[in-house]
Amino acid sequence: MRAVWRTNAVSANSEPAPHRTITPMHDHEAAPDHAHPHRADDHAADDGRPRIGFIGAGRVGSVLGAAFARAGWQVTAVASRDPDRRTRFVSLVPGARAFVEPHGVLDEADLIFLTVPDDAIAGTAAGLQLYSGQALVHTSGALPAAVLAPAMAAGTSAASFHPLVAFADLEPALEALRGATVALEGDESLLPVLAELAESVGARAVTLPEGGKPAYHAAAMMAAGGLVGLLDAIAQVAALAGLDQQAAIAVYAPLAHQAIANSERMGIDRALTGPFLRGDVGTVRGHLGVLERSAPEALPLYVAVARRELAIARRRRELDDEAAGELERLLDAAGADAGRSIAAE
Repeated sequence: MRAVWRTNAVSANSEPAPHRTITPMHDHEAAPDHAHPHRADDHAADDGRPRIGFIGAGRVGSVLGAAFARAGWQVTAVASRDPDRRTRFVSLVPGARAFVEPHGVLDEADLIFLTVPDDAIAGTAAGLQLYSGQALVHTSGALPAAVLAPAMAAGTSAASFHPLVAFADLEPALEALRGATVALEGDESLLPVLAELAESVGARAVTLPEGGKPAYHAAAMMAAGGLVGLLDAIAQVAALAGLDQQAAIAVYAPLAHQAIANSERMGIDRALTGPFLRGDVGTVRGHLGVLERSAPEALPLYVAVARRELAIARRRRELDDEAAGELERLLDAAGADAGRSIAAE
């Protein structure tokens, strides 16, 4: 039995999206032990959109549940073994039914979001048996939709839905969804309704190719956690100039914001400024000297970033060959010294 979901979500530009028909990829009858006690379209919202349920009520599940409900989607159920999380979710999504065990959600929803930690996704999916016409979606940035295969039955579909948002606090995360990117991957038949979900909360959807998740998530780590790690090194080096962490952030965060804004406006290559673009060999020699003496643990990071800057400067053809060669020799020597220091520890 094919389940038909028509979506009529409001997109980010507030104009109604056209109706879409979403059907699972597998046009088969459900296996006998997977027969749904109710057809999915018998319980769909009046506008034909799928009922949404969540397995997992942590920060990601709670934020997405609240965001979808506020955007007019029917969020009907949540499962969590943590009573406080269940209570919080229901307070954010009035009308949602709360369950301790995941199986309760399967009878209340057509589109189920698995919002548990990455390491728990495969095990949780293995304990589920979807009914024909249902879809299961996880929110991991690193894992492919294929990890949900143990829960699949005839007539079901699977995908991943990963918002590039830091889910630290509820309201800031809800606000951050507007303008954020949501990466989609999985069964093609399911992607249009997931794109509508993303657009309805003000995000923009991008579709990743098969096998693209590891590279996508590695880049995301560098953009978020990697940036925090870089700020930690910046604060450590700034301490040598007498700045505590709070002062260092106040001094250097605006510069970082400006660099990001320039990259968005002009492109990465044109946004580069600083001594590597100018060929200031003496300045870079001074940087390396103070790091070698007083912050050797920050030296490898400086060298790695500097090599990228030097490559950009060369692409721009604004750096003469003599300066470029001298800068490269300085970085090679500093990198070798840093490697010997690490090996000696």
